[in-house]
Amino acid sequence: MPSIVAIPHSTAGASRTTVAADRLISGQPMQAVANAYSDPGEAFHCGVWEGDVGAWRVHYTEHEFCHMLTGRVRIVDDEGGERIVAAGDSFVIPAGFSGIWEVLEPARKLYAVYEFVS
Repeated sequence: MPSIVAIPHSTAGASRTTVAADRLISGQPMQAVANAYSDPGEAFHCGVWEGDVGAWRVHYTEHEFCHMLTGRVRIVDDEGGERIVAAGDSFVIPAGFSGIWEVLEPARKLYAVYEFVS
């Protein structure tokens, strides 16, 4: 019988990485990911992410549910539409989304990702 997995609200112990240079738009943001669960087929993942102020290009091949714990982020799609999300907000970024992820204030979010498996 599978057991329930607790999802921490902290990235304590997670390694911090930089945004890839070819995606970086501004700043020198560091990120940390503490993945708490992946299903046996590696299609579903969830945990906590945090990032520093800065902006970078994103292209989603997966669906992602996010719940902001702290901070503020601006998400701009390739057509120029933008949304600002902040602590307490929940949203989904669908597979195929392409644009800019800009951290306005140091941010932390819970995430649940579903990746297509062929």
